[in-house]
Amino acid sequence: MSTARAIRRYRPDPVPDDVLRRCLEAATWAPSGGNRQAWRFVVLRSPEVRAVLGPAYRKGWAEMSGGYGIEGDIDPSDDSPVARMGRTMQRFVDAFEDVPVYVLFCLKGRGRTHLSEGASIYPALQNFILAARAEGLGTVVTSWFLIAEDELRQVIGIPDDWLLAALLPIGYPVGRHGPVRRRPVEEVTYRDRWDTPFP
Repeated sequence: MSTARAIRRYRPDPVPDDVLRRCLEAATWAPSGGNRQAWRFVVLRSPEVRAVLGPAYRKGWAEMSGGYGIEGDIDPSDDSPVARMGRTMQRFVDAFEDVPVYVLFCLKGRGRTHLSEGASIYPALQNFILAARAEGLGTVVTSWFLIAEDELRQVIGIPDDWLLAALLPIGYPVGRHGPVRRRPVEEVTYRDRWDTPFP
């Protein structure tokens, strides 16, 4: 867990189906509300899907980059954390069609779209991510595919009563895994009240 970083750069090597199957099996071991197991996973490699995803992710980054503190082109000599992250994201979206494989996580809808619905799909995502890390793969949870949700649904043939929860681009990483850099527990945890430190 401490080395399962968000990976956004992948080698072109194909990801074998048997490796993906092991990761998907780990995803199916996750808990879900009422043990409904109301998930479906769509493994995506087709040119038609890539043609939808690439532009959607570039549009997503163009619309969201300002929220990350990035305006316009990034100075190549700028080594600030924001600039480094901006360059990473730009490379990521520019090469999104070249990702070896994607897995789309879907959840059967129950007539409502609410944050609590994630309790029945996000544990499966985390299981998949950890299994992928154990296989030497890298991935990151993404949602900008929603910019082209209607087109993506049509290309894949997803029924209307299924929610599109997340898309994982997957591949063998350029570079290496972890360790992750995270805020300490004391900074993000309270006891009984919002402003009371833990422990």
